[in-house]
Amino acid sequence: MTSRKPFKPTKQQLIDAAGKTLPDVIASNLRVLFCGINPGLYTAAVGHHFARPGNRFWPALYKSGFTDRLVSPFEERELLKSGIGISNVVPHATASAADLTRDDFIKGGRMLAAKVRRYKPRIVAILGVGAYRQAFAKPKAVIGEQDEHIHAARVWVLPNPSGLNANYQLSELVRLFAELREAAH
Repeated sequence: MTSRKPFKPTKQQLIDAAGKTLPDVIASNLRVLFCGINPGLYTAAVGHHFARPGNRFWPALYKSGFTDRLVSPFEERELLKSGIGISNVVPHATASAADLTRDDFIKGGRMLAAKVRRYKPRIVAILGVGAYRQAFAKPKAVIGEQDEHIHAARVWVLPNPSGLNANYQLSELVRLFAELREAAH
């Protein structure tokens, strides 16, 4: 998919985005495959991962040293040059992750595991502890590196970078992303 200039979706475009999916930013043998919970309506409407203004994924990626500049969601494919990719646990867009069912997470976890088997990233970073717990039946999982693997990939769980996640400030996200970056080298 070619990059478009940033735009702000209309109310109707947001409504129409429900259920849409985004193409993964993925290649074989990535250092890290970041996996969001699922696309929000704004992200699905613009067609780029973590695109909603206020999402802290891109600033955390930059400030933790994964990128040498602040990358725009509209430049997401540039991450592949650095061995970084993006996917989601659940592929379809909803207004809120709270709209997802247990079955959505289980099916999404199976689909993600199949991607990991196919593309062989070294580390899978799930951005949302609740999503990891539900998708992979790990109810006691906590933030950080997990003991389990998805196929051969190490698994890290990081906080959801949505601006709506008030439990983690940007500085804490940056610290956790930096720990992952160190582990990925």
